[in-house]
Amino acid sequence: MEASKKEPLIITDKEQMRKWSRTMRSQGKSIGLVPTMGYLHQGHISLVEEALKLTNLTVVSIYVNPGQFAPSEDLSTYPSDFHGDISKLMYVPGGVDVVFHPHNLYDYENDMKRNKNDKGACKNLEDKGEVVSCLEESGMGHETWVRVEKLENGLCGKSRPVFFRGVATVVTKLFNIVEPDVAVFGKKDYQQWRIVQRMVRDLDFSIRIIGTEILRDNDGLAMSSRNVHLSAEERRKALSISRSLLGAKSSAENGHINCRELRDSVIQAVSEAGGRIDYTEIVDQESLQAVEEISSPVVFCVAAWFGKVRLIDNIEINL
Repeated sequence: MEASKKEPLIITDKEQMRKWSRTMRSQGKSIGLVPTMGYLHQGHISLVEEALKLTNLTVVSIYVNPGQFAPSEDLSTYPSDFHGDISKLMYVPGGVDVVFHPHNLYDYENDMKRNKNDKGACKNLEDKGEVVSCLEESGMGHETWVRVEKLENGLCGKSRPVFFRGVATVVTKLFNIVEPDVAVFGKKDYQQWRIVQRMVRDLDFSIRIIGTEILRDNDGLAMSSRNVHLSAEERRKALSISRSLLGAKSSAENGHINCRELRDSVIQAVSEAGGRIDYTEIVDQESLQAVEEISSPVVFCVAAWFGKVRLIDNIEINL
């Protein structure tokens, strides 16, 4: 595949990003946004390709958001290769117009006094047993959060209690800065996609949210930036997730619709392969509420640890 001849404009300042978007919109151009945390793989590229089909101009944001990581999680080791990311984007047919790569979306320049106080407040919260994010721990002074209260509670929200308020908040910030007409998310992060959809509906954002299908490597493993941390042996064992999900879908299509039995089959397969289950849930595709028997469209979601890497995957079952 030949590289596109359009090198993306790299913008790091949020005011410059907003000015660019408003200038383009004043010319009648539509804008698509693909939010990422970088270390791009073919799954991300498929999101960009979808955005290119839907709008005149495409913006890819690359920002590792501290607001969605707890201090005990992998913010400091999240993989990064900005120059590699730009190179990959230049090979996308049609090309990306802007890469928005802010240094810190929570840098409020005139708030240094409160920043110092905020570290103490964060310590008090931790002492009380309340969960905080890396953003609060850093003492940046940010105190406004967007919550999608019901959808954030289950699935990944159980073991990552700060995650979805951090996601909803940073996506809101990106929407307010970039002002896109369309935003594209991958269905591998199924709960995230549904939360963003609900947030956009509830807060009247004039943005169309698109969910694209999971992209998998040839062996079936769902593409993820964290896969780079898997050893060859862990990667081989992690294939138990996608294989057991496919088996569960086949069983459901053949009339085995008891969710406990389907979940047990996946738990057994992943555990026997050496994985440590975080959760297995079969939930309604819209409400994300758990079901006991499959009688309408559901999604089977799994999170499991292999070594030090937490992987998520899912499969839709439409009966």
